[in-house]
Amino acid sequence: QVQLVESGGGLVQPGGSLRLSCAASGSIFDLNVMGWDRQAPGKQRHMVARKMLSGFTDYGASIDRRFTISRDNANVYLQINNLKPEDTAVYYCYGRSTENREYWGLGTQVTVSS
Repeated sequence: QVQLVESGGGLVQPGGSLRLSCAASGSIFDLNVMGWDRQAPGKQRHMVARKMLSGFTDYGASIDRRFTISRDNANVYLQINNLKPEDTAVYYCYGRSTENREYWGLGTQVTVSS
């Protein structure tokens, strides 16, 4: 089993930046993929980014260059620059094992508002 705990969300003014962090615990040796999803109010959850142990990186189709994912062992980070109101969402940490088991954290709220 894997536990994922997010931190770093909050209320930010448009144009600001945030760095979200996620710490994994448990069977972390088995985590091939880590990443982030987000769910805006009233909308479905979507992939933001993935980072594999190999270093391969993938971003969701609607994600622009303001987002950067990085990974350090059992931690994964999401840097978001020039935040916009449409980035308001709950951001979930994601993990997938070598056996394709998927895990999500409880989420961290990001609100972009003046």
